[in-house]
Amino acid sequence: MTESAVGDFNWNALPDLPNELGVAGPFVGISNNALIVAGGANFPRPVWDNEKVWHDRIDVLTRHADGFEWVSGGTLPRRCGYGASVTTSDGVLCMGGNDGVETFDDVFLLRWNAASKKIETVEFPALPEPCSFGQATIVDGVVYFAGGQNADGESLHNFWTLDLKESADRDRANWQSLSAWPGEPRAFNLTVHQHNGYEDCVYVMSGRNGSGDKQQFLTDVWEYRPSTETWKRRADVPRPVMGASAIGIGQSHLYVLSGDDGTLFNQADELKDSHPGFPKQALRYHTITDTWTSAGAIPQNQVTTTAVMWDGRIILPSGEVRPRVRTASVWSITSSDTRSGFAVLDYVVLFGYLLAMVGVGIYFAKRNRNTDDYFRGGSRMPWWAVGCSIFATMLSSVTFTGIPSKAFAQDWVYAIGNLMIPVIAFVGVYVALPFYRRIDVTSAYEYLEKRFSRNVRLFGSASFTLFHIFRMAVVMSLTGLALAVATPLSPAESVMLMGLLSVAYSTMGGIEAVVWTDTIQTVVLLGGALLALVLMVLGTDGGWSGTLENAFAYDKLRVANFHGGIASSQLVLWVVILGAAGQNLSSYTADQAVVQRYMATSDQKLAARSIWTNAFMAIPATLLFFGVGTALFGFYRSHPERLDPNITTDQIFPLFIANEMPIGIAGLIVAGIFSAAQSTVSTSMNSTSTTIITDFLRPMNVCQTETGYLRAARLVTFVVGVLGTLLGVTFVDPNIQSLFDSSIMVIGMFMGVLGGLFVLGFTTRRASAKGAMIGAFAGTGTLVYLWQFSNITGYLYTVIGITGCFIVGYLASILLGPETRDLRGLTIFTSSVRRKAATASEGVRPVEQLPC
Repeated sequence: MTESAVGDFNWNALPDLPNELGVAGPFVGISNNALIVAGGANFPRPVWDNEKVWHDRIDVLTRHADGFEWVSGGTLPRRCGYGASVTTSDGVLCMGGNDGVETFDDVFLLRWNAASKKIETVEFPALPEPCSFGQATIVDGVVYFAGGQNADGESLHNFWTLDLKESADRDRANWQSLSAWPGEPRAFNLTVHQHNGYEDCVYVMSGRNGSGDKQQFLTDVWEYRPSTETWKRRADVPRPVMGASAIGIGQSHLYVLSGDDGTLFNQADELKDSHPGFPKQALRYHTITDTWTSAGAIPQNQVTTTAVMWDGRIILPSGEVRPRVRTASVWSITSSDTRSGFAVLDYVVLFGYLLAMVGVGIYFAKRNRNTDDYFRGGSRMPWWAVGCSIFATMLSSVTFTGIPSKAFAQDWVYAIGNLMIPVIAFVGVYVALPFYRRIDVTSAYEYLEKRFSRNVRLFGSASFTLFHIFRMAVVMSLTGLALAVATPLSPAESVMLMGLLSVAYSTMGGIEAVVWTDTIQTVVLLGGALLALVLMVLGTDGGWSGTLENAFAYDKLRVANFHGGIASSQLVLWVVILGAAGQNLSSYTADQAVVQRYMATSDQKLAARSIWTNAFMAIPATLLFFGVGTALFGFYRSHPERLDPNITTDQIFPLFIANEMPIGIAGLIVAGIFSAAQSTVSTSMNSTSTTIITDFLRPMNVCQTETGYLRAARLVTFVVGVLGTLLGVTFVDPNIQSLFDSSIMVIGMFMGVLGGLFVLGFTTRRASAKGAMIGAFAGTGTLVYLWQFSNITGYLYTVIGITGCFIVGYLASILLGPETRDLRGLTIFTSSVRRKAATASEGVRPVEQLPC
């Protein structure tokens, strides 16, 4: 297999098609790990002395230990070429085509049976009308067919869909006709799909309209959004690319690998064998910035064939290389690695910074004499450092990379959610904080035992433990993926580095090490993001005015949607507000990682200051990180050639840091991202260790002495960190579309029910232990159902969990009857102030008998 690196790609020659002349217009696709090439047409040699011949043969390229081998797959039902084909999970769906005399509406599936080495054919519903020279694509199990010619040779203005998810009963499955693009009818067009930052969209590009010598060569591009069933005009292709092969690469690039630009369209008979062929230049389109750039030269332009993806490689089989001349060549194409990498100084800064964080842990290790020091810092920590720690814990590396990528790909809609933090901070300061300081908790879930029962406490603590082990894994795996573009480390290696260093300083230094490293990381991340913002704007055409012009032109500064449902990719305003309120309410009331910091200062007043510090820091941080995303859009719209098609959208900020930031500064900011992940991970390790020791081991008096519990705390921290790191390695998934969305979903799945238990306890007097447990299981079941069987946005999971747990828990408590329990100081109705007022005016009575 020969290889050549050309432009953005590495081209590898696979075994030639058995038909040595090659074919144009074949059905092409992948079935059971085999390449199918079926039908098509060619001209026998000498090509200018013979008429076109259509074929029915099916050739199958299989793989085995020694390489590739072509085998016969039999024949099609009839000779046919120039139809459309898409690869499905069941096989290759073939649609329409012609044989030079008749145009067909047939639709059938070709499935390769590797055991019998035969092609199986399954009939599907026919197209709405006979059609050839159109193209199709598939999105989430729905086939979209656009363009082509009818039996009279007229270009069509058609947009047909077939939902394969409903085609198990093929007698009931039918094609649907949707509103077509607003532009001209066309044939020899491109129909391809790619993600546009919001959802997978269908793109209809180029083609030609007309017949004979009167042809209109088209360059317009139209984007169809399935969620809204709307079309939008996008940037024109730089030149016509009729009969081209196009395919999506990565998360937001489309590559056009061939195509006729029409410059010699009417000169084929005159030029004959002197015809130079079609332009040997590939193009690439970025769906988010709406920009076209050159993808470099290609060794051969093969039109009227279909590019398919086979195990991460683009396969381009056969096709037409100049009028009447086909090729038997089959290419395996991979994207070249365009990353520039770090300089030596960047590596020095990166590893020096990370080792310094470990040094912080070593420094504070000697200050931990007991578990109160280890878990609460002896309640002697400065309020401003604790505030920065809460901020860093909520910020995390997912926020640092996820929010800019979200703003880059979409808009500022999620910013409203972040601005809910100061609002919900009032609940933290005036409701949650007094409760926890009054009962002097080490674990937040001690409250659940005082309010309900030990079983409810253990449920809450176990849920929190599971949540933070999974959160560690998710944060590290997503951060590893994001940083893979900026360092030579693989995602798995990044996860191991983050995890092991976090284990080192958290195990040694306890909460003090966590808080002070969080504070340092806050300064580095905010300073680095601000510097990056300035450099992005300066590098954008037009500077500040150019950045704003691009932002307004592409609606990147939109802060609210006033239409759409709870499953829409563009969240409506009430969903953002409600979802953010639920997430922050759970964080301030039920998250041990936050509650633990309530107890790290010397008194309640200073703890309140730390909460307000985090709340008010959230406002400029939100403006900064969303501004970075908007500036990234302006920068890469000005320089689309600097985008790496191999990266995910979440890697866009690390890409800029690695390739555009000054040497040394890039290493510092990447180190900051590593450390931000470590901040979240170390917080999870320390708070999880706190709950395990306080809620499980101490009540059973396992260790007996304070020294024993301190050793156990370090051991548990170590084990939890290692477990989270190992899970992080297994969670690495490059197909994740959004770090931000994934992390929000994980938070909602666990923290919704926990938040519901605390709200139930704080705000009611009739809620019982049995009712609380029933509510917790009901809320958990609801969230699992939504995760598996609905399209509801994960942004609502937390508030749904809170609501479900509260309603079911309260109703169950009423049905099961009251429990005798002293609720003094445990609800907002029985706080110490309220209690004193009741005592002075009417005497004391059992609070459990008071109505809700």
